[in-house]
Amino acid sequence: RRRRRTNKKFSILLFLFVTTLLIVLYFQSSYSQVQKITVDGEKLVPKELYIEESTLNISESMWSFNESKIENLLAKNAWVESVQVKRKWLTSVHIQVNEFHQIGYLEDGDFLHIILENGQIIKTDGQVLPKDGPIFSGFDNEKNRLRMIKELKVLDSEVLTGISQIKYAPTENDAYSILVFMNDGNEVKAIIPSFGEKMNFYPSIVSQLNPEVKG
Repeated sequence: RRRRRTNKKFSILLFLFVTTLLIVLYFQSSYSQVQKITVDGEKLVPKELYIEESTLNISESMWSFNESKIENLLAKNAWVESVQVKRKWLTSVHIQVNEFHQIGYLEDGDFLHIILENGQIIKTDGQVLPKDGPIFSGFDNEKNRLRMIKELKVLDSEVLTGISQIKYAPTENDAYSILVFMNDGNEVKAIIPSFGEKMNFYPSIVSQLNPEVKG
């Protein structure tokens, strides 16, 4: 019985020693270091920017950073709706970002800046080829721009993709007057407050017009 107790104590001590040794060896080995950083969900900016702003570095300890702090750091970007940072396996860190959707482009002289669904503007460094949403012309006033975005959100995708440009054209009688240029060559005069509701009838109206005549 005494021998069994002694063996049991020895086994416990041996287990603790081996466990401690493995922990020490782990933290001194490359298996405790960040060897890979991956990013998913990025569209508006390159993944390298997310990695740079996360302050994560290859070869730093996998346990030297706080996931929540990095999430809060990346969430400060105006185009980020949500972000999740997770340790993957032993040596990888994964950053999953959800960006606000692009709604169109803001005309600024010879440049086009990206407009997001939350109204934020992402300035571009050079020429941009408009392909995801209409061009906003004259929408320097944020209030008018946000109201226009709200109307675009209720449009059917078929109608939205058919819009080439929206020009803010206020008159004496209506401060919300706009002129809309369609990809099919037609022009639409409207006002911002009722645009989303009425513009969804565009396909049925156009189907009744002479396709040879644009107007």
